[in-house]
Amino acid sequence: MSQEQYKIYKLGDWELQSGEKITDCHIAYKTFGDPKSPAIVYPTWFSGMISDNVWLIGEDKFLNPANFFIIIPALFGAGQSSSPSNRPSAGPFPKVSFYDNVRAQYELVTQHLGIKHLRAVVGWSMGGAQTFQWATQYPDFMDIVVPFCASAKTSPHNQVFIEGVKTSLIAVKKSRSAGTGNIGLDRETAEAYTWTAEEKDVGLKAMGRVYAGWGFSQAFYRHRLYETELKFKDLEDFMVNFWEKWACSKEPENLLVLLQTWQNGDVSQQELYSGDFEKAMASIKAKALVLPSKTDLYFPPEDSEYEVACMKPGIGTLGVFPSIWGHWAGGPGNSKDDVKWLDNKLAQFFADNKGDGVDSLTQ
Repeated sequence: MSQEQYKIYKLGDWELQSGEKITDCHIAYKTFGDPKSPAIVYPTWFSGMISDNVWLIGEDKFLNPANFFIIIPALFGAGQSSSPSNRPSAGPFPKVSFYDNVRAQYELVTQHLGIKHLRAVVGWSMGGAQTFQWATQYPDFMDIVVPFCASAKTSPHNQVFIEGVKTSLIAVKKSRSAGTGNIGLDRETAEAYTWTAEEKDVGLKAMGRVYAGWGFSQAFYRHRLYETELKFKDLEDFMVNFWEKWACSKEPENLLVLLQTWQNGDVSQQELYSGDFEKAMASIKAKALVLPSKTDLYFPPEDSEYEVACMKPGIGTLGVFPSIWGHWAGGPGNSKDDVKWLDNKLAQFFADNKGDGVDSLTQ
């Protein structure tokens, strides 16, 4: 786990949508800028640490701490907020949802940081899913939402992709998946929750290689951008020193919690909407800039088109990353052209939706 500096806010025993609870729950977060500035929540993504979000923040970026108070909250299960890896003992981790994460973030923002209204919520991948969740869960609380390379509801194809990733990780346990949407393997013994060094090495490396076929597009590989842009010697060097290295830096139990959260993503799974996706999307009041990647294998642009079409007139705007970097067009900062494209889109959209004149940078 990263040793980066961040703060902890204690939530107590945190009740979950599933009816379970996280005992002595906490949320990890980091802030940038002056608390008196317009506030932006920028949640983390699948497996990402808080520091993995910083690539989009800086004096040379639109998300400039001189102009905004930027809050990065960490997902449950990623190793910084409450997760299997920071619990006192092994065992089943409660089933958490995007709803549970965003409710915790709302308490952090309102009760701990004293913020009454957000200028925006922005996020990549699972961070974008949380952005959609914020927009439907607290529709009056922000002016703008910008989910990029994300979805408001995890599609069946995306669920299948996640199931493949999950099963590759747990195969070393000689157990099968507990099923689509469940938290991992079909557990029967206490040993199922503890991993030997060999199990971690084999399972995580397998997962990294399965994931390699999804994170980047076919065109990315065809044009060998892993060599020309990311400076790996060849495909095997990329497999070992990018994908396996990434996977082996994580904890298996944490990943299983995150995969389950992602697999069940659906903004309509709230009491107010009772599973009606169109009703949930029509509830969004914040101006929404939805930015899929042209070549994303998780979240294709046609899914985003439907999401925007479900919003009320004048609410949603669609923009498509003209990129061959696949899902990675939206982060975490490897593609410099895509970072510039995204940064420009943010600046323009905020300028076009100034609200109460709080965007000092764009005035």
